[in-house]
Amino acid sequence: MSAIIKTLWVIESRFREDMSLDRLAKMVGLSRFYLSRIFPLETGYSIAAYVRARRLTEAARVLAAGAPDILSVALEAGYSSHEAFTRAFRDQFGVTPETVRKQRSLETLNLVEPLKMESQLTQPVDDPRIEQRPLMRFAGILRRHPMSNPAGLPGQWQEFMAYLGNIDGQIGHAAYGVVDTSTAEKGDFDYLCGAQVTKFATPAPELKVLDIPARTYAIFSHKGHVTAIRSTIGAAYGDWLPRSGREASEDASFIEYYGPGFDPDSGTGDIEIWVPLKAR
Repeated sequence: MSAIIKTLWVIESRFREDMSLDRLAKMVGLSRFYLSRIFPLETGYSIAAYVRARRLTEAARVLAAGAPDILSVALEAGYSSHEAFTRAFRDQFGVTPETVRKQRSLETLNLVEPLKMESQLTQPVDDPRIEQRPLMRFAGILRRHPMSNPAGLPGQWQEFMAYLGNIDGQIGHAAYGVVDTSTAEKGDFDYLCGAQVTKFATPAPELKVLDIPARTYAIFSHKGHVTAIRSTIGAAYGDWLPRSGREASEDASFIEYYGPGFDPDSGTGDIEIWVPLKAR
């Protein structure tokens, strides 16, 4: 059973309880740091955002069923006041609790149902190859995206493709996605789509230059369409790492590699995930 499936089981079993990230991590046998990063990678939610959305979804059901008062629903959902509950509810659904209670309907609400606790949440992957890589410098376009809806990624890549092959000091023909999950607990991540360049390159000023220090990587092949890449990332972090005896580096960046065999038209071929490992 993957670490994410265990985490979902614990959350769904007791999401109305006050539970710290430290306690949750201990219950599923992972570090706080590790869990706070792999959960958003696989589910699209930070743990706090998922718990909040689940609590508010269940509160919405109680309201639509005709709850006698809103404060009791707020307290059950973990909010200490009517006002705090109303703010959170409106931020989540775009309407107030009073509106849902009055209309007795959930039709307009984007409810967050329990995520599936199935092995299909992470697809099995072949064991990776382990490689040591020197410092790498990348030049590309950097954007921040929400974990739950990174819809801007295709447009970011489309924008970058005008530069690929025309960047000063570019090394080879591969493209890279550098994923920084250091803000994952807040529900977003930074993503650089770029190319590797030499130490002395002078890319166009609108391109961000990013240095990734020398490190050891577990390199996983992604099979299938690029849109399913999150399943391979989830399997790498949530399945292979816990059973491998290795630990991910506490530097939060991992790398997507799109080699010369990748076909951007079909979205398949020559895709790898590079997971940084702690030194032994």
